[in-house]
Amino acid sequence: MLTSGISPAKTCNDSNLRASMDASSMEKLLPCASYSSIHTPKLTSTHNFEFLNPKVQIKWPTRRNHNALVVNASDGGVGGEVDTAVVEKEKPKALPPRFQVLQGSPTPFGATAKKDGVNFAIYSRNATSATLCLMTPSDLPEKRVTEQIPLDQLTNKTGDVWHVFLKGDFTDMLYGYKFSGEFCLEEGHYYDSSQILLDPYAKAVVSRGEFGVLGPDDDCWSQMACKIPTIHEFDWEGDLPLAFPQRDLVIYEMHVRGFTRHESSQTGSPGTYLGVVDKLDHLKELGVNCIELMPCHEFNELEYFSYNPVLGDYRLNYWGYSTINYFSPMSRYASAGASNCGLDAINEFKQLIKEAHKRGIEVLMDVVFNHTAEGNENGPILSFRGVDNSVFYMLAPKGEFYNYSGCGNTFNCNHPVVRQFIVDSLRYWVTEMHVDGFRFDLASILTRGSSLWDAANVYGNQLEDDLLTTGSPLSSPPLVDMISNDPILRGVKLIAEAWDCGGLYQVGIFPHWGIWSEWNGKVCSHALFFIFIILSGSF
Repeated sequence: MLTSGISPAKTCNDSNLRASMDASSMEKLLPCASYSSIHTPKLTSTHNFEFLNPKVQIKWPTRRNHNALVVNASDGGVGGEVDTAVVEKEKPKALPPRFQVLQGSPTPFGATAKKDGVNFAIYSRNATSATLCLMTPSDLPEKRVTEQIPLDQLTNKTGDVWHVFLKGDFTDMLYGYKFSGEFCLEEGHYYDSSQILLDPYAKAVVSRGEFGVLGPDDDCWSQMACKIPTIHEFDWEGDLPLAFPQRDLVIYEMHVRGFTRHESSQTGSPGTYLGVVDKLDHLKELGVNCIELMPCHEFNELEYFSYNPVLGDYRLNYWGYSTINYFSPMSRYASAGASNCGLDAINEFKQLIKEAHKRGIEVLMDVVFNHTAEGNENGPILSFRGVDNSVFYMLAPKGEFYNYSGCGNTFNCNHPVVRQFIVDSLRYWVTEMHVDGFRFDLASILTRGSSLWDAANVYGNQLEDDLLTTGSPLSSPPLVDMISNDPILRGVKLIAEAWDCGGLYQVGIFPHWGIWSEWNGKVCSHALFFIFIILSGSF
């Protein structure tokens, strides 16, 4: 059993009870129902106000009309008495609500644009409350929520899915979620209602716009938010899959930024998706008919940002094997950055695929479903951990994170909810983004049993002598089964890096269902070593 090495103490708190106030000397506040981020209280004080001048008394009317002030004044017999005077304050005109809030649907997951609005749906089994947070791009750097929509447990929840439908103007609007619930490391719960979380199904993540540049106040982890989708059609110009036989592929493994970042590439947009487009003809001349893109899912290159005294520069996560969101293309690989709320980055990625297909070049993606950027219990709360940590991650009995990835956590791939999430992500990249296949990083983790493995839950019946513990290799892993027999995915290229950092080595024995291929790591290493010896003249 591999865990992250830290056994958390029994620390259980309700995230809603972290802040407290002394109400003994304060007026009682009754919060008004509001869908904005500012809640206007109603004053229901019963205090009697006393003044030093007994000639003047101020009394509240029996009906609490806060726009009227009643004053009784007496001149003490000098100039007579003035009857009651009422001063009326003009009531401000109520602004119409920015959004019309409806019940919504629990499917599909994520934010879905409709003709008359947007449906939001997100899974969270263990949260006690959920709030949809809307932000403008100008409010995002300030970590300020523009509008808050609390979700009602009766009308906005079906089973374990929270949902809502909004009608209104979503121009330049982003979204995220806040969840409340138990914060208990030993139980595997990390609910913190102060955190704005990314929707795992978000199609674009918006944050910093430029690669390697710190956020406001030199923040390495600037606040992130999700793009609200619009009904937008990309012109694919009739693009169709090339469907080359896998045995005929000549694959060029590529880092999108590194491929054209240097000035010698002579591209108009170095280090970006469009920069790769500029060099596709060069690849075609080399005889390449397939490119394998190293991780292009959204990640944070400043994750390990620190000064490197040896080289005199700052350390970045250059390679990107630390995913934040599995539906979003890396926005800082786009020449447009985060402009247009992330839509431009999506379109640039699609442009790369379309132009590659025009030249007879397939495109594979290197995907990292074995772990995420949230790390172990000391890592940030960005998305999965705050939505439902005990579902998305493989946990030991006392809440520690199994570490079969070597990166602090292990994605709970064979949990029913998580494996459906992975299949949904892969389908999206095939159907919406037109990619031709995937190379799965540390794919042996996809074959390990999930936390609290239950054969009856997975297969519908209990198996004989089923004593599998969390992380045990499965001969017929449900996730690999689902991918292999999926009507959309079984027709694309599926390549497994058939080992992991927990010592599971499956080269030659990966459960392939007759359609998977494998990386042979030992052959690759020996071939590279041989080429190095030849080039260095050390033979």
